[in-house]
Amino acid sequence: MTHDIHIIGGGLAGSEAAWQLAEAGFKVKLSEMRGSGEMTPAHHTDGLAELVCSNSFRSDDAVSNAVGLLHAEMRALGSLIMREGDIHKVPAGSALAVDRDGFSAGVTAAITAHPNITVVRERVDALPDDGLAIIATGPLTAAGLASSIGAATGADSLAFFDAIAPIVHFDSIDMETAWFQSRWNKGEGKDYINCAMDKEQYAAFHAGLIAGDKTDFKEWEKDTPYFEGCMPIEVMAERGFDTLRFGPMKPVGLDDPRTGRWPHAVVQLRQDNAQGTLWNIVGFQTKLKHAEQVSLFRTIPGLENAEFARLGGLHRNTFIRSPELLDATLRLKNKPNIRFAGQITGCEGYIESAAIGLLAGRFAAAELGGRSLAPPPVETAFGALLHHITGAAVAESYQPMNVNFGLMPPIPGRTKKADRKKMYTDRARAAFGEWLAA
Repeated sequence: MTHDIHIIGGGLAGSEAAWQLAEAGFKVKLSEMRGSGEMTPAHHTDGLAELVCSNSFRSDDAVSNAVGLLHAEMRALGSLIMREGDIHKVPAGSALAVDRDGFSAGVTAAITAHPNITVVRERVDALPDDGLAIIATGPLTAAGLASSIGAATGADSLAFFDAIAPIVHFDSIDMETAWFQSRWNKGEGKDYINCAMDKEQYAAFHAGLIAGDKTDFKEWEKDTPYFEGCMPIEVMAERGFDTLRFGPMKPVGLDDPRTGRWPHAVVQLRQDNAQGTLWNIVGFQTKLKHAEQVSLFRTIPGLENAEFARLGGLHRNTFIRSPELLDATLRLKNKPNIRFAGQITGCEGYIESAAIGLLAGRFAAAELGGRSLAPPPVETAFGALLHHITGAAVAESYQPMNVNFGLMPPIPGRTKKADRKKMYTDRARAAFGEWLAA
């Protein structure tokens, strides 16, 4: 098939970009390295849009949460990622979590079945010299292509570490000790499994995290910072004795059925697949060595006999200085036939990556159709995230960012904190509607 555009990378961003272009009637070549005999350090399959860390797309509340607002905007634009996420949803309170295998399989089936998309399993080692292309190779871009990107941009990539949480088999969890409950009984009220710790148990666990045997860094990794939104649990523990109790082990809103009170600390597990046979330990991204993980995590009440489907891990993420290198439609300024999308631009999170892929696809479709597409208003979730990537941040200090209300223009005047979030989303919906109608 002769193609109109070449997309390199079959993750969430690349898959979404390909879908948007194909649905607009353009022929797409989608190159994906996995399946060609190559694999990244973090992936386990050759499925498109494989989720390598959490299985959560985070809050689905479009009224008071910026992530939920982004979900709504993506659905309005016919997002494949959101469509498959909704189809493969698993219980997670007010969050949208998915069966990771079913989700990836659904995206793969949709992409491969589309008559306007040809998937080629190949490693691409250089930026295309001509023709429109979208680079969506993510934070684990292969060395050859990374070198080509570096040569084209004239700037070094930044880098940070992203850690992976472990997954536990449900039938190995002691449900006589653990219990089902969502914080404040949100959602179905039983979307999380909770393992309570008293103060003594928490102190021992905290000490074990700090003393545990950690992954050794290679020389080129030693100065790589962590991303604050995906911090290894032992790094959080090093920041203070009670840091975890205000983070992933927060007991607030959870009643231990044995005492009727909030525990000193709680470890939560969230359903990871549709069958409910796999549960991931929420917020437990880690760089502990595997043997250390097994021994320490089995000290958690209810997980004494835990069997792990996957242990935690650590991989290095890379991203470009997008505010310096990309224009407002994600084109490389000194090579405008190339667009970038997804985590390689410096957005962080599954949904944010897919959203930037969606925009890259729509900008490219407009260009192929001989028309222009104005960036979405900065008051919208789409626009705020795009603005952060392409112009709001200082390139030298640019860091990955999840979508949040802080990226949007502030609400003028003095308002109650409880009302402010709805004011942001009301304003965003109005701005998004005007942009769609333009």
